[in-house]
Amino acid sequence: MKKSIFLTLLISLTLLIAACGNGNNGNSEDNSNEGNNETASGEAFTIGVIPVQTEGAMEGAMDKLQTILTDKLGRDVEVEVYPDYNGVVEAMNYDKIDMAYFGPLSYVIAHEKSGAKAIITQLIDGEPFYHSYIITHKDNPWTSLEEMLENSQEVNFAFGDPNSTSGSLIPSIELQDRGVYQSEDEHEFASVRFTGSHDATALAVQNKQVDAGAIDSAIFNQLVESGKVDGDQIKTIWESEKLFQYPWAVHEDTDEETIETLQAAFLEIDDQEVLDAFGATGFTEASNEDYESIRQAALKQGLIEE
Repeated sequence: MKKSIFLTLLISLTLLIAACGNGNNGNSEDNSNEGNNETASGEAFTIGVIPVQTEGAMEGAMDKLQTILTDKLGRDVEVEVYPDYNGVVEAMNYDKIDMAYFGPLSYVIAHEKSGAKAIITQLIDGEPFYHSYIITHKDNPWTSLEEMLENSQEVNFAFGDPNSTSGSLIPSIELQDRGVYQSEDEHEFASVRFTGSHDATALAVQNKQVDAGAIDSAIFNQLVESGKVDGDQIKTIWESEKLFQYPWAVHEDTDEETIETLQAAFLEIDDQEVLDAFGATGFTEASNEDYESIRQAALKQGLIEE
């Protein structure tokens, strides 16, 4: 009797193990397929973006850009707006991102640090150029930079991000050449501050929190056109020479097929919200050589070395 019970239990246990084994085989096959799908799609393609405007103002446009590039690349794309320019440079340097939207200066620094390669830039009214502006409130009496600097000790001045080309590098060189500015701590202004972004600078001038500020011309014009800034309250008192537009740059290890796909994808973008986020009217191809003048300016300021 005991032997019969034992045999019955043994047979039942054997059948149970067999059933579990079949279930595991089925699950293993499913897991294998899932693994193959992950391999096929690859890891997400990550893009870091400098804060040309405050992060909230760019969120919707970045979601759209993420969707566009995910479709074109055939893999997940993640776009993140960083809190400052240097964060994007370091993210590229430490292999945290595959692509970045840089300012010209931050691109030059990233190229020197990690070999980042410019592949795309934006167009403004059909041209890949913009300017650095110095703006002031309309109530101020100055009509030129020269007039403003006659009483520089009474002027509260604002730059954007310290690593911004039009919001810091180019205007700081101009002010140095005029003998009124060396650094945030050494200058002949009443005060100097860094707002962190172009829209913050424009609003600081409009709201009379500062007397004058340096800003990207294309972003300023877009802020006015969108109604985020009242252009009637602001006047431009200085304009730089032409600057080559902000580049989109890939990691130095990016393959040519991916580069070509990205270039084609950007050239096709016509979504107005995406374009407006960058003050752009379209995109065109770019290369490292386009930023040689910015490289020379960075060398002059000791921001990079030969």
